[in-house]
Amino acid sequence: MPELKKYQMFIDGQWVDSDTKKTFETLNPENNKPWAIVPEASANDVDRAVKAAQKAFEGEWPKMLARDRAKYLRAIGNKLRENSELLGKIETIDTGKLYRETYQQAKYIAEYYDYYAGLADKVEGTVLPIDKPNIQAITTRIPIGVIAAIIPWNSQMFLTATKVAPALAMGNTVVIKCSELAPATMFEFAKLVEETGIPKGVVNVVSGFGDPCGKALTTHNLVEKVAFTGGPETARHIIRNSAENLSEVSLELGGKSPVAVFDDAKQENAINGITAGIFGASGQSCIAGSRLYLQKGIYNEFLDKLASRAEKIKIGAPMDSDTEMGPLSNFKQLEVIEKNIKLTVEQGGKIKCGGKRHPFSNEGYYFPPTIIECENHNLPAAENELFGPVLSVMKFDTEKEVIELMNDNQYGLSSGVYTSDLARGMRVSNAIRAGITFVNTYRLISPSAPFGGIKDSGYGKEAGIDSIKDYTRVKTTWFYTSDEPSLDPFSIR
Repeated sequence: MPELKKYQMFIDGQWVDSDTKKTFETLNPENNKPWAIVPEASANDVDRAVKAAQKAFEGEWPKMLARDRAKYLRAIGNKLRENSELLGKIETIDTGKLYRETYQQAKYIAEYYDYYAGLADKVEGTVLPIDKPNIQAITTRIPIGVIAAIIPWNSQMFLTATKVAPALAMGNTVVIKCSELAPATMFEFAKLVEETGIPKGVVNVVSGFGDPCGKALTTHNLVEKVAFTGGPETARHIIRNSAENLSEVSLELGGKSPVAVFDDAKQENAINGITAGIFGASGQSCIAGSRLYLQKGIYNEFLDKLASRAEKIKIGAPMDSDTEMGPLSNFKQLEVIEKNIKLTVEQGGKIKCGGKRHPFSNEGYYFPPTIIECENHNLPAAENELFGPVLSVMKFDTEKEVIELMNDNQYGLSSGVYTSDLARGMRVSNAIRAGITFVNTYRLISPSAPFGGIKDSGYGKEAGIDSIKDYTRVKTTWFYTSDEPSLDPFSIR
């Protein structure tokens, strides 16, 4: 058995073990075998990291000219480009995501650091039209302080960049908690950050479990904002924890994203988009288009074509360049998927393709593209977020009906519409209650495009020009401009 790779946490510019010396193993989903050892942070380790971030915040970092902070962000972006192959390989080993995606994503995410570097010196204040004589008032935007960035195992570089880049651009400092399911990529990222020469304590990375690591971080009295991506149950814990320190919270949670295909849609394009939305990354995406509504006139024809496409998807080792779907990230996901499919079939769901573990490997967590026909979206597979390659398909008749069906959803992150009628595309996209709607496409990201949802999909936006302001607070400054003494001190003016 090969020797396991050993990682340390990055705190105050130093590589350290947990003060308890506790560690845990991270598994390779391709073969269910441990490949690396990671420190298990204690509450004391978290306290050290937060205090290091607070010290850095009280130091030179927020006082730097914005253009000088921007240089560090651009340096991080360049490091990502230069090391995209390494980052992609580590993320693939740790999560099972395809190397062809992780490698390309590591390169592309550099654009986020460039984007926020460009915005760093463009966040402006205002001069207020005050209704009082001899008074001048202005607003400025100031950094918040220590940011706790809690990152899930999927799309790690993207979901780190959307938090860390705007936070750093505005002069905040950061403590990153990586997922216990796949922490390795964050340590490799920290190595690159260290190479930029960024001041000590500005970026810190800890690894551990929800308790004590996550709890200690989200309740710490020096943490001013928690930026979290993950599941609703963990989010509820974070909100409760934030009552301890009155920190701001932004939540990017899951979804059960609906996609509608109308009779007039270009079918080949729709099939490609649906395939990307639910089978890309093995369905392990918060915006996965996992509910599909097909108009009655094309239902049978379209479903047959889609199932045929799904059955041709090549399942294999995630490092192989011709693999189109690799393993799921962990065994718990596999169990959840199998349980929900079983319940759905028992309640009348019909499996069109897939539905059982794939024989590619008896050791890894492989599950094939699965399509289930459902009478309605209240069946388990259609109702619950499975975070896997499982698509529930339903019929609809009219535009009004499908809008009602798409909005009958506890989540509101993403959605999709396929139609050749531009006016219909506009009407339906405007009517869907979701933070993101794709029309005749799916699964796209950009630094300039806000990302986030409504309802149980959370609140707050990541990426886009406005999100940088979410890492600031507005400060109002009043100036008295007269040489004469102010009037009656016992009367508010």
